Parts: sequence; C-alpha cells; structure tokens
Amino acid sequence: MAMSTKAINLASFSSVFPSSLDKLNKPSKGVQNSFWVPRIPLVKAVQSPAESDTGRWAKQRRPQNADGDFFVDHSCIDCDTCRWMAPQVFTRVGGMSAVYKQPTCKDDRLKALQALISCPTNSIRTEVPPPDILEAQKTFPIPIDEKKLPGVYHCGYHSSKSYGASSYLIIHPDGNILIDSPKFTERLARKIEELGGVCYMFLTHKDDVADHGKWSKRFCCDRILHSGDVEACTADVETKLDGNGPWRLGQDIMLIHTPGHTEGSVCLFYMPLKILFTGDHLLMRESGLDIVEMYNRYSVGTQLDSVKKLLDLDFNWIMPGHGRRIEFKDIEEKNAILEAFVEEKAIEHPTFSALTRPLCDLYSTYSSPSSCNDKRNSGYIDVVVVLNAVGLLYWSKLLMLLFLCIIIDSMV
Repeated sequence: MAMSTKAINLASFSSVFPSSLDKLNKPSKGVQNSFWVPRIPLVKAVQSPAESDTGRWAKQRRPQNADGDFFVDHSCIDCDTCRWMAPQVFTRVGGMSAVYKQPTCKDDRLKALQALISCPTNSIRTEVPPPDILEAQKTFPIPIDEKKLPGVYHCGYHSSKSYGASSYLIIHPDGNILIDSPKFTERLARKIEELGGVCYMFLTHKDDVADHGKWSKRFCCDRILHSGDVEACTADVETKLDGNGPWRLGQDIMLIHTPGHTEGSVCLFYMPLKILFTGDHLLMRESGLDIVEMYNRYSVGTQLDSVKKLLDLDFNWIMPGHGRRIEFKDIEEKNAILEAFVEEKAIEHPTFSALTRPLCDLYSTYSSPSSCNDKRNSGYIDVVVVLNAVGLLYWSKLLMLLFLCIIIDSMV
C-alpha cells in the first residue's frame, strides 16, 4: 500500500522545529539562580485509622514472594515492568508481580534494582536499604542494545500517570527525541542532558503523556502529538499533527497514524535502525502479541486496520509503551506474524468482518461520525451472530441490521 508522505522539514520549519543550534542558544530552564528560601514547617496530614490501616496493608510484603531481601507489596498494579526488566527475579502470581528468586549475582541484583527504580507505584521494596541504589540510578537511561541499536535508550522511571508505560530516548544528530514521558526526576534529566538533552518530545497518544510539561520546561523541547488526542492537559503542545499522515521528522524518521487504541495514536518509525515505537497500538505481553482491547478508547476494528498498515513498513523491532520489546528476524517473519495475528483477532471479533464494516460505514452517514465507532465497540452489531444462526440471506442481514441501527439511534 503506497503512502503519500507529508514532510516536516527541520530546516524550512525552524519556527516549529528549531535546530539544535537554536536550542543551544536558548537559556536552559533547568538551571536556576541560587536564592534563599525561608524554611516552612512541614505539616503532615492526619489519617483516619481506616486509611492508615489500608496504607500499611498495601505496603506489606505479599506472601507470594520468595524469602529474602527483595519483595513486592500489595500496591502492585500488574504493569509487567519488573517482569521484563528482571525476569530472573520477578514473575506473575495471583494477578500481581512477586519475587520468585532472590538475585544471586551482581548482574541480577542490578537488574532488580533497575526494576525497583522503574516501578511506577514504588511497589518493589527491600528489607534493608540497598547500599548500591545510587549506582543503579546512574545507569539510566539504559542502552537497549549497544551493538544492534546504538543510540537508543530505555529511560526507566515509569510513571503511574501512564500506568507504567515505557519511555525511550533516541540520540540523533538533528536533535535527540524523547518518546513518551517518564516520571520527571532531575537525576534522570541530568543524565539525559549529558547525552545532548532533548530537542523533540514525541507523544504516541494521550494515555502516556505523564510529566510531559515538566520535561518540556526542563529542556525547552517541542512536543508533538496528534490533534485527535489533544486534551486539556496537552492543549499547549507545540506541534499538533492533523490528518492521516504520514509525516516526516527530518530525513530518517516517519510518523505513522495508527488510530484505534485512541483516535490520535501515532507510531514513530526510526528507519536507520528499523525500529517502530508503537505506544499502546501494538505490544507483546507474556501471552503474545496484543492490542489490549480491554483498554481501547476509540475502535478495535480501526485498530486492527491500523495493524495491517504495518505490513508495508520494513522494521525489525517493536518498542511498545507497555509490555516487552520484539525483535523479528526479517520483514518476512514480521509480516507472517502480523498477518496471523490480524486473522486470529478477526475471528475473535466477527463484528469487524468485511460484512459488517461496510454496513457500519453506511450507518455513519445517518448519524454522527463517532457514533458508529461507539456502537461498534458497545456490541450492537452482535445481532449479526443471531442472523447468521437462523440462516437469513446476505442482503436481508444488511437491511435488518440497518433498520435496527436507525431505531437505536432514534431512541438515543
């Protein structure tokens, strides 16, 4: 499928995308003058006994943890971060993470500490304060694969505001790119500054924006987000993408509109290293590839259509917002896996078949553009299953379903 390309030229759009030199000429917002601040007495909120008991219980060690120093408490949100960062130590038990084996070597301990630092809810703890925690903090951002993917980093410090989504950093000669937002911490900001700072902050979709405002102020970076996902908290982003794209950021980065999970979901394709940063559009869970229909905020059918778009792109890596990274052997393996995945999902979601999709599009001409997607997700087209069961003819299905849709719309 050929795609027209809308170029965002770094040179000709200097007002929108300032050059790296422009960035260097700006005063850093992260450096502040020293001044005296009067000490304000610290006042602690008084908790009720019930609140206090609940808080203490949430921070208690889960009984599923192996005996030893590291443990996961009851505040775990099952985001999977620790399990893919330190699989030698953490596993899933009872719908949450737990330590199944205490680290026994220096490398395993470092990975466990990195997972502890990255946990969005601070649910990973130790019985004794770790003396080497500062050394672990200095490892962020973490190079993903220095040989295969030079200049690509995992930022760590996952934020609870984005349900523990990963954030990435690309070191680029035209200006470094921060993909989605980690939790803001000055310690991480200083380490990123040592790598050249941040010129652009690309937000894949509205769910994973977290502390984008703080990062923007710290590095004077331009934020990029599709207009379909702009909300009150992101109304001030510098660049809002419109339309269906694709768009180019320089010569070697393409932004691909992949609506479905949200209306404005966009993937970043880093062509030199064949990496696709997918946000929540497509990810790998412990059970395999997934589009997390449970958390879909726009249209599952549209999301599956967007997955098909990826067949035209030559990438070997998927870097998702949630879940595990994926490396394909080549484009043939990538396409075979994606095609099988889409076929499997089409069977699981018969409402998005070739039969019902044209009908939904036809119905949309009689209602608002969004109502078709809303009803498609709410299951109103499940009546097709009943019609198939009684063996009615193809056109009678279409006419009856259209009639039902019009009645439902008039009732609403």
